[in-house]
Amino acid sequence: MTPGQYGSPLLLVLTGAAVLRISLFSELYLRYVQAGLRPYLVVSGVVLVLLGAVMAVVRGSAHAGHEPAPDGHEPAPEDHEEEGHEEDDHDGHGHHHGHGPRIAWLLTLPALALLLFPPPALGSYSAGRESAQRAAQGVGAFPALAGGDPVELTLGEFGSRAIYDSGRSLQGRTVRLTGFVTHGDDGTWYVTRLLVSCCAADATAGRVEVRGDDAPPVDTWVTVTGTWHPEGALGTDAAWPAVLDVTSVQRVKQPADPYEQR
Repeated sequence: MTPGQYGSPLLLVLTGAAVLRISLFSELYLRYVQAGLRPYLVVSGVVLVLLGAVMAVVRGSAHAGHEPAPDGHEPAPEDHEEEGHEEDDHDGHGHHHGHGPRIAWLLTLPALALLLFPPPALGSYSAGRESAQRAAQGVGAFPALAGGDPVELTLGEFGSRAIYDSGRSLQGRTVRLTGFVTHGDDGTWYVTRLLVSCCAADATAGRVEVRGDDAPPVDTWVTVTGTWHPEGALGTDAAWPAVLDVTSVQRVKQPADPYEQR
């Protein structure tokens, strides 16, 4: 079997193996999609691997069926095939039917890269490209927070309450937030998290300005504890981003699922 004949099955197997590596044998898929999509990724990976294997077997069998006769002589081609080959030779452009373009082998490189070197989760670069766009929602009362301090909140929850909650449910409460560090142009720093609806392709950034402690390096994951610092009128641009006066900043490992759900 020629390289062109192996190309398509190999590409399918590599792609399927890469999908299985990030979804079945690890939690790397959480860098790209929500947890609920894992079964679909696993099934897709298995199908791709099986399809590639079947294609390789079928093409190998077909190639074996065209082996030369035992006496070493090729079967005599039909007259019209001979004419076609002669025309090809006269033109100087002989064709090898069924071998496929060898350049297709280059398509295996992205699949091999995904298998061996999966890209990292989105970080400060993606967050920095996100403008100050927020979901359209009006000012109103929010449900009461859970009892006890500090209360664990997502950045999305904290930001929504800080900007839109007419009941001021954050007032006087100690909260704990987890995210990665981004820096502002004026010396400010933020704890940031990317919010997704479906997958990393639709990610938007949520961030909270941190005051009261020095900034860790960019992209460092931290858990910060502190109290809400009101800024601006509710529902206005002046209230964004929400501000936290911190009492502690603790470096932590990146969670298996680095994104928050919108």
